Amino acid sequence: MPSFFDQKTYDSLRNRLDALSPDAEPQWGRMDAAQMLKHCQYPIQIALEKEKMKLKPNYMARIFFKKAMYNDKPWKKNLPTVRSFKVVDQKDFESEREKLDQWMQELWYDRENENRRPHPVFGKFTNEQWGQMQWKHLDHHFRQFGV
Repeated sequence: MPSFFDQKTYDSLRNRLDALSPDAEPQWGRMDAAQMLKHCQYPIQIALEKEKMKLKPNYMARIFFKKAMYNDKPWKKNLPTVRSFKVVDQKDFESEREKLDQWMQELWYDRENENRRPHPVFGKFTNEQWGQMQWKHLDHHFRQFGV
């Protein structure tokens, strides 16, 4: 499975980010492109231990959904979004794209960190699982907007 921490995969994700246009229409879901860019920043901030949202451990999520975070099976369209990750207010596309790019770069430079704290909802992940999860989330939303 691809990983954010693989050079070719990371480069591909950044190219897809650059290819996204502000007027891209979602193929599913309610977010516009700028809102999606903001939404995609949250999981990266969690991996970097810089999130500001309140998330609680969820043992049912760990049992039933944790493996879906990093397995080979693509996420289904229109899955519900965790309340803390919902973006409903208007965002500036260029600003959010720049911020996501900066967060992606920061995570890339931190890619060899083997001592990440546990995910606040799903618990402990290996570094490999963190990389797969980040790729899977970004890929899901980039596909949502056709890039």
